[in-house]
Amino acid sequence: MIDVLVVDDDFRVAEINAKYVGKVPGFRVTARAHSAAQALAAVERAPVDLVLLDHYLPDQTGLELVHRMRERGHGTDVIMITAASDVVTVQAAMRLGALHYLVKPFTFAALRARLDSYAALRRTVDRVGGHGVAGQEQVDRIFGALRTTPVPSSPGLPSGHSEPTTDLICDVLHRADHPLSAHEVAAETGLSRSTAQRYLRHLEQAGRLSLSLKYGDTGRPEHRYAWVAP
Repeated sequence: MIDVLVVDDDFRVAEINAKYVGKVPGFRVTARAHSAAQALAAVERAPVDLVLLDHYLPDQTGLELVHRMRERGHGTDVIMITAASDVVTVQAAMRLGALHYLVKPFTFAALRARLDSYAALRRTVDRVGGHGVAGQEQVDRIFGALRTTPVPSSPGLPSGHSEPTTDLICDVLHRADHPLSAHEVAAETGLSRSTAQRYLRHLEQAGRLSLSLKYGDTGRPEHRYAWVAP
């Protein structure tokens, strides 16, 4: 079993990512952290095999955390999962030894492809012999285990939509005790109002949300959405 630490400053996103990891055979989430300090403490308290690491953390960046881990002798493997898509950050992650770099938003299939390739890497290293000497063919096999094939967009979602964002919005509506507007959903999720509106419209058309209208003093009705129990 591969033990995973999920690090994300957003509690809801961390929970979604943890649920995704739990769906992949051979992986289990043993800890969650929402800051660099919490993550470092978690690694030192109970070493893990893999860290799924956000870059934007409240106290340090994810890459600064990796650097601190390496300074303290923690060789824990890292897969970056972040909205940071600038080339400088991507290159820095490579230099610090991140095995994969997954840009938010992403689908479950995209994360699973990275986890599967990581599991394949571990199996390959075990077959070669973790502390032995590898020939070129074996080295090629180790590096080849990290390759992933392109993952198509989820067929159930329109282009430009992601499963984590959809799950995040669904979670907010599911927990709400009254219908919410796009503005309220945006405030709860940290998304822009236009993004929240786009996802809400899709979910309502898919039958997962119900739509009601609330009329105010302006004369223009406010669209409000409620969870539809399956």
